[in-house]
Amino acid sequence: MAASTQHFFARASGMLARLTGWRRYLAAGMLGAVASAALPPAHLVPVLWPAFVGLLWLLDGTERPHGAFLIGWAFGTGHFLAGLYWVGIAFLVDAEQFAALIPLAVGALAAGVGLFPGFAALAVWASRCRGLGRVLLLAAAWLATEWVRSWLFTGFPWNLIGSVWVFSDAMLQLGALTGVWGLSLVTVLASAAPSTLGDAAARPLKRWVPTCVSLLALALVWSGGALRLAAAPVPGSNTVPGVMLRLVQPGIDQSSKWKAQLRSQNIADQMTMSARKTTDDITHIVWSETAITYSLAGDPDLRRVLAQIVPRGGLLLSGAVRRSASAGRLRLWNSLHALDSSGEIRGTYDKFHLVPFGEYIPYRSLFGFAKLTQGRIDFSPGPGPRTLELPGLPPVGPLICYEVIFPGQVTEPGRRPAWLLNVTNDAWFGTSSGPYQHFASVRLRAVEEGLPAVRVANTGISAVVDSYGRVLHRLGLNRVGVIDSPLPRPTGARTLYSRVGNWMVLILIAIFTVPAFVLRLFYNS
Repeated sequence: MAASTQHFFARASGMLARLTGWRRYLAAGMLGAVASAALPPAHLVPVLWPAFVGLLWLLDGTERPHGAFLIGWAFGTGHFLAGLYWVGIAFLVDAEQFAALIPLAVGALAAGVGLFPGFAALAVWASRCRGLGRVLLLAAAWLATEWVRSWLFTGFPWNLIGSVWVFSDAMLQLGALTGVWGLSLVTVLASAAPSTLGDAAARPLKRWVPTCVSLLALALVWSGGALRLAAAPVPGSNTVPGVMLRLVQPGIDQSSKWKAQLRSQNIADQMTMSARKTTDDITHIVWSETAITYSLAGDPDLRRVLAQIVPRGGLLLSGAVRRSASAGRLRLWNSLHALDSSGEIRGTYDKFHLVPFGEYIPYRSLFGFAKLTQGRIDFSPGPGPRTLELPGLPPVGPLICYEVIFPGQVTEPGRRPAWLLNVTNDAWFGTSSGPYQHFASVRLRAVEEGLPAVRVANTGISAVVDSYGRVLHRLGLNRVGVIDSPLPRPTGARTLYSRVGNWMVLILIAIFTVPAFVLRLFYNS
């Protein structure tokens, strides 16, 4: 049995290593696409084994650096093409103007982000590491390129490989120590470890140890997470006294959201949902990103109308476009306002991490087309993460749309909030995997920071998540309704990751890279 198993792995390894030309890159692209099935919402994590093992076996047959890079690039392009297909759905909101750009936009995004796995593969190939050392180095190189991807050219840390574990509350708890980065590291380690089974020349110990070590690592992560959850408060039991939130998910179709004849009705519908009677005493109402399609700050009549639904002593927190005209120049911000029952704005937050081509056109002199969002004027960025002090609420860290996907960049330095509020509008992406992937980031940030997260979306997924990443209340995609929920408290002590931040990435890379080169000497002997 052992001999036949070894023969199977050796034969599969040899078949991939002997591929040449376009067949090699096609295989890499297909393996990358297969790996995307592990992402939310499918979570088919076992597909990562053939994907990452196949990637390393393809590198075995590569003799030149550019070949190694192209294998990694093809793998990454296939991975992101399958994982980010839903980006193209946003171009169908105004299909007449943008639909023709879908192949270019999605293809260019996948090919561009795919460069990062290309550099990871090149680093592994150039190291000449073998066995477990090569597996460790791939995990470290993949992590390094994920981290660079999170900030280079404004950053795009979407679908970090560690997000495949959001289906398991226990696995997520590692994020409190290492952030999602530790989950990415362990994921690649476990996925690539069986590659050593294809080394027919190695002794049985060298072949099987990496797989056993990786399985043990996964078991330790799960066990540690389970112990942390066992010591945590019962879900929903540790809440802020005197605060009852109502989250409003109106399900407004993006194609009709900004139509002049429907804008007033959309607001009226949300007011009706907000004013619905309940047995709970609602203290604060939360609407989604740009739920108000007028300039709230510049419209006192609208503020007086909206004030009618604001609980006395409470607030309406809603996304809206903010405008300012000075020196003949009109500026726009994607903002969150806090409106009290007298119609006064008590706090404002401006989105600082804008979506390229969606909210502004980078290098506008080179790109002549319009941005995807309403209007032709680019949005201006806000000053950065902010903590708002609002009446009747603990200090809050607002995040608009995809600002929540950036690990270690969701709280204001020196003014730590007691909870995170993410307002978004995922109506752009229809019924696709995009909103599920977006929600996964919310849960990861909650665990990393040890802060509860409240998410309010136009068409889902709206939810209340506690500081351990556990979902307390959830309103699914394409559902219309409200969530009434108390506000969870943060963890008693700050998490290690919230203190160390993304310096943790460098620590993890060093922990894996040094043993990789030590093991290189062991395997070469």
